[in-house]
Amino acid sequence: MTWRSFFLALAFLQLFACTPSDAWKEKAANPEWAHRSMKRVTDVIVHDIFSPPVASRVYAYTSVAGYEALRPDYPNYQTLAGQLRGLPPVPQPEEGKEYCLPLASAHAMLTVGKALIFSEDSITVFEESIYDEFKKMGVPSAVIQRSIDYGQAVADHVLAWAGGDHYSETRSYPKYDLTDDPAKWRPTPPDYMDGIEPHWRDIRPFLLDSAQQFIPPPPTAYDEREGSQFYKEVMEVHDALQGENNSERLEIAKFWDCNPYVSTHSGHVMFATKKITPGGHWIGITELACKKAGADMMKSTEAYARTSIALADAFISCWDEKYRSNLVRPETFINVYIDKDWRPALQTPPFPEYTSGHSVISTAAAVTLTDLFGEPFPFEDTVEEEYGLPRRSFNTFLEASGEAAVSRLYGGIHYRPAIVNGVEQGRKVGHWVVDHLTTEKG
Repeated sequence: MTWRSFFLALAFLQLFACTPSDAWKEKAANPEWAHRSMKRVTDVIVHDIFSPPVASRVYAYTSVAGYEALRPDYPNYQTLAGQLRGLPPVPQPEEGKEYCLPLASAHAMLTVGKALIFSEDSITVFEESIYDEFKKMGVPSAVIQRSIDYGQAVADHVLAWAGGDHYSETRSYPKYDLTDDPAKWRPTPPDYMDGIEPHWRDIRPFLLDSAQQFIPPPPTAYDEREGSQFYKEVMEVHDALQGENNSERLEIAKFWDCNPYVSTHSGHVMFATKKITPGGHWIGITELACKKAGADMMKSTEAYARTSIALADAFISCWDEKYRSNLVRPETFINVYIDKDWRPALQTPPFPEYTSGHSVISTAAAVTLTDLFGEPFPFEDTVEEEYGLPRRSFNTFLEASGEAAVSRLYGGIHYRPAIVNGVEQGRKVGHWVVDHLTTEKG
């Protein structure tokens, strides 16, 4: 073969190695489709002001749909059907036909997310923009439609499964019932809202055997006497922001506030300050971790699925304990027995004190992310920057979750045992997910 013939043959191979019909595949596999879709769901959750437990449910079903719609492209990944409670086999793509499963995955995520929130139009507009992007990258129209149809089939399947988790039934259950017992939780200033999700323990867990699987030890016995153990725990909260570390502790408390119910009152005017939920913060950390680790789209959807399942089950476990122990918040006790004018640094969330939700769910998420990405895993937590808070640096996910947990003491909304026992409760949930959920084979 002459050199001229060699170069002609090489040019011919290069021309047909990546034909126009194949050129879109590399762009389509960009993990940004997963990250952008999840971020849009988070933005709508913040806008619609969902409670932390309800938000965790949205994240979990959305993530499972995205994972299952993409998984057939990756044979070394295993379906979640038969592993998650009540999830039957998921529809599969037709053999011999071409799909763009990243598009199917994004469509499944957004369809499920749209069905579980209020502001559907926001997601619909975003969906249309994504479809246009896939068209511009050269995905054949028949492949686009086939992929959307498959994503829809997965979404419908996941939504049918979600319909059996008892969420709809709990919407009509009685509200929290107040008592005269001073040890029990009661609504707190400034809005004196009813207790949020008193029946969340009835929601079907994703992987736990039941909401009662990891019941923590009971809180310290209520005792109004000065010098009692309970009184000492109250005073630790009362004095948490006194001393040399006041500014640092306050900064930590505000960074991890994540309270979607914060309201500001000025005279007769009240307005809400919309914030990300605790689960949303950890979904944001999941995105940061995926990008830092260079995770592809499959690894990213796996990370969202595993983390959101840990978060959802952690909320079910925590809320089960909250309405069992039903303990009074520090603000209420301090105002009645110590200082009527005292206010916590953070606005007290509208549900019982024990255990600390942030301690439980943050630890569960951190255990799951550590299993996925290892440690140390230094990262800059920039999730709260769009809400006006500076970034914070951590060497491990568990370091971040530990700070999230103790932030509740600094913020004046939790006693120490709710944090310590909440961390242990979350650790058990996280390890249960790590040990009992198989995604990547081998």
